[in-house]
Amino acid sequence: MPETVFVLDFGAQYGQLIARRVRELGVYCEIVPHDTPWNTLSLRRPAALILSGGPESTLVEGAPAMDDAIAGSGVPLLGICYGMQLLARDVGATLVKLDHAEYGPASLVVADRQSPLFDGVPDESRVWMSHGDSVVSLPDGYRALGSTARCHVAAMGNVKKKTYGVQFHPEVVHTEYGRTILENFLGEVAGLARDWKMESFLERAIQEIRARVRREKVICALSGGVDSAVAATLVARAVGEQLTCVFVDHGLLRQREADEVLAACRELLHLNVVAVDAHERFLRALRGVADPERKRVIIGHEFIDVFEREAAKIRNVKYLVQGTLYPDVIESKTPQSKAGEKIKSHHNVGGLPEKMGFSLIEPLRSLFKDEVRELGRALGLPESVVRRQPFPGPGLAVRIIGDVTADRLEIVRAADAIVREEIDGASLDPHPWQYFAVLTPVRSVGVMGDGRTYGNLVAVRAITSEDGMTADWARLPHELLERISARIVNEVRGINRVAYDITTKPPATVEWE
Repeated sequence: MPETVFVLDFGAQYGQLIARRVRELGVYCEIVPHDTPWNTLSLRRPAALILSGGPESTLVEGAPAMDDAIAGSGVPLLGICYGMQLLARDVGATLVKLDHAEYGPASLVVADRQSPLFDGVPDESRVWMSHGDSVVSLPDGYRALGSTARCHVAAMGNVKKKTYGVQFHPEVVHTEYGRTILENFLGEVAGLARDWKMESFLERAIQEIRARVRREKVICALSGGVDSAVAATLVARAVGEQLTCVFVDHGLLRQREADEVLAACRELLHLNVVAVDAHERFLRALRGVADPERKRVIIGHEFIDVFEREAAKIRNVKYLVQGTLYPDVIESKTPQSKAGEKIKSHHNVGGLPEKMGFSLIEPLRSLFKDEVRELGRALGLPESVVRRQPFPGPGLAVRIIGDVTADRLEIVRAADAIVREEIDGASLDPHPWQYFAVLTPVRSVGVMGDGRTYGNLVAVRAITSEDGMTADWARLPHELLERISARIVNEVRGINRVAYDITTKPPATVEWE
């Protein structure tokens, strides 16, 4: 059993990001609800605990709290943002509500150069703040370790109790030395070996799947993307022939994708795959539907119906495997937070009717996309599968703005193939994380030859990202954009104008829908 750090989640948007940073530093990490009792946690022998941020205020009645026994457990503690305020409040510090909340960058000045938390951190560095309350004084045994212009106690600590707090977010890239601070907490404060690797996650996941499934049969929703490919291969490694994969060709895939997916899954991954051609069914269900949320819901329901039908052909199927990732989960709802707002539905997140009779296996639910790729390599998957760029479950339905028809699908397929071919063939550093074409309902006048045209606008989207939670638009060379535009206009019927999307996430999402 690896040494484990637990993140107590108080509703933070960045809760999973904390866990991810800890895993990147070589320590196994899991997230648990903030009110998990100590007698439950203690059975897992936590090596350290991190208290996440959150949207609430510790100064209001009924503010989220943790089990009182945790503070006296002797386990090293690190409170982040709300987590620091909670620690401070519980040990008798004085907190006040700020007249104006502080969001964004600030300059941290280290006040205690002897603190192990700030070893290797310069006297002054950039940090990322997000708080409405502030600690103004500390009790005996605690020291202010750092400050900013608007926050007198931006970091605090009690060396004897191995309890620390930071008002800023060390887990986000905007905090200049955030990784160093987390590394110091894990190594110098908690004394952890930092020797956990993805292979450890793989071994544990296989053991857990085997223990859960036993001799039952399993069906997997296989799309051909890296997520479902890794999930299916992982489960197949655990239960072998008990797994049957169902690949649904919903007619919303990219050019030649159905054949490529089947070949990869059968010949490279050696999975038992049942292929279902359901493109006419999906097109009928989507006829006349323009709203993107309705598209996602309809496609999700159709998937469920198809899986029910296929599973009925296999006796005694008990489990359904899906390649759900954490970004899918957090965009559908914010865990542990009353303030969480759904951004969009994901066809593989929640909403599964009880009548299906399946128990859900989501072995990748706690991972980000780049971690899934790492897991795929640990499983021995070929790079052609591991490096496959993300593709939405609802497919091209959400890359067509407006009504989905067979004709419009062929147009966006052709444009998308050109975008991918040109970018794949270019020497780019960094190479975009995701890139595709979007068919819009915008029509405009153009001229081709000596004739007037009235065609559609295609938007091209290319982004750079680490995990899909945030993204920046890719700075593609002008010559590359020129080739893409010229080819689309000349080779794709009905298109006479091309635009390039230069919007980040946030405020936009990756997909246009």
